[in-house]
Amino acid sequence: MVLLLFSSSFRVTIFLSFFFFLCNGFSYPTSSLFNTHHHRHHLAKHNYKDALTKSILFFEGQRSGKLPSNQRMSWRKDSGLSDGSALHVDLVGGYYDAGDNIKFGFPMAFTTTMLSWSVIEFGGLMKSELQNAKIAIRWATDYLLKATSHPDTIYVQVGDANKDHSCWERPEDMDTVRSVFKVDKNTPGSDVAAETAAALAAAAIVFRKSDPSYSKVLLKRAIMVFAFADKYRGTYSAGLKPDVCPFYCSYSGYQDELLWGAAWLQKATKNLKYLNYIKINGQILGAAEYDNTFGWDNKHAGARILLTKAFLVQNVKTLHEYKGHADNFICSVIPGAPFSSTQYTPGGLLFKMADANMQYVTSTSFLLLTYAKYLTSAKTVVHCGGSVYTPGRLRSIAKRQVDYLLGDNPLRMSYMVGYGPKFPRRIHHRGSSLPCVASHPAKIQCHQGFAIMNSQSPNPNFLVGAVVGGPDQHDRFPDERSDYEQSEPATYINAPLVGALAYFAHAYGQL
Repeated sequence: MVLLLFSSSFRVTIFLSFFFFLCNGFSYPTSSLFNTHHHRHHLAKHNYKDALTKSILFFEGQRSGKLPSNQRMSWRKDSGLSDGSALHVDLVGGYYDAGDNIKFGFPMAFTTTMLSWSVIEFGGLMKSELQNAKIAIRWATDYLLKATSHPDTIYVQVGDANKDHSCWERPEDMDTVRSVFKVDKNTPGSDVAAETAAALAAAAIVFRKSDPSYSKVLLKRAIMVFAFADKYRGTYSAGLKPDVCPFYCSYSGYQDELLWGAAWLQKATKNLKYLNYIKINGQILGAAEYDNTFGWDNKHAGARILLTKAFLVQNVKTLHEYKGHADNFICSVIPGAPFSSTQYTPGGLLFKMADANMQYVTSTSFLLLTYAKYLTSAKTVVHCGGSVYTPGRLRSIAKRQVDYLLGDNPLRMSYMVGYGPKFPRRIHHRGSSLPCVASHPAKIQCHQGFAIMNSQSPNPNFLVGAVVGGPDQHDRFPDERSDYEQSEPATYINAPLVGALAYFAHAYGQL
């Protein structure tokens, strides 16, 4: 059956509806897709445990490579099995970042760091989901080990983004060029290298008890990769601009990643070398800069909060200044606080920018909860000018954001696919929007998929747990597949949310 034959939106809708159950049948041994409000703890408005399960399951839908026999997102099949062959290196595996079929190393590494941080801080609360979270991390770290297997070289991208974006095809059908891009001594990339080091170091902490030998491999590689990042300085987008920009251009420079990477290595190794590095280089690397956006590009806020833990909880006195830096970030997001500089929508959603705003909602919520944990441990508070804010206040702000995401908003819509009765049905995601291989074994050519992409039909495959870019600054969400700014999911939106959902599921007695 050739998709181009379907010219009318009605026919496309009938076509996709026919394949819905073939793709989504009984694929999910987790809780039922729509069963999100049963067995709730009497104090909780939301089933955070169900949302947690789904937020981790999402990563299976983003997998590249040879899928395992226990793959739960069963409408996905093997893809990218020759990745790396262009440069005679094995780069099979890892994650597609969002709704396309490219493997971007920069956001993949940040996703890995944040998934690992979620487990480090809140994994003890995850119970049965802890193992699934670790599997999600390992799918990434196995790939990052491949990408860093050659000294002073990191393979940072597989696929030509410009050519990929001119197609609308399933990852299983990919026939665009799988070009491989790398950073090395001659084309440095301190940002992507230091983020990769952070990811490997954070994951090394995650696996320290459950798989000590794997943890040692990760930490050894993290040390090597960070040394490369520090020695050969430069942004990766300076040398790879036509290939990584505007997709994941390093707008904030590489200084934030060097500070962030050093903070993670200090935490993972307890080696004074990294503490001294932070003491000597912290100010040069922007420790005190007034920036209040934490995401795949800018890591300053995360580094400040991570280093404040060492001061507050581990009593590392030399890092005392980071408490002030961390407080400044927190003050910037507290509504009504002195120095608050964060915009909120009329419905109460933190709003940073139109493109994939939900990533800042989840990352900020995670930092609020994590910092609240550190403050509670140290029996202290946040100081904003003459005002004082307790850990409880930080948690309530984070809860408001997570609840908005799950459905407490003017549209009464959950922005997580498969959670609640109303959620986005037309997400900007190739694999989710096209018939699955089981129902449509014939190849869907590069341009054939656009007939469906431009239609009003719901996606036939549920990318369960996917959190989309979210509403605009007026709480509006059109649920249009072509609207990638609002309707595209991404791994780095979900990664920090995993930790936040684990915290709330435990806090409300669901775990």
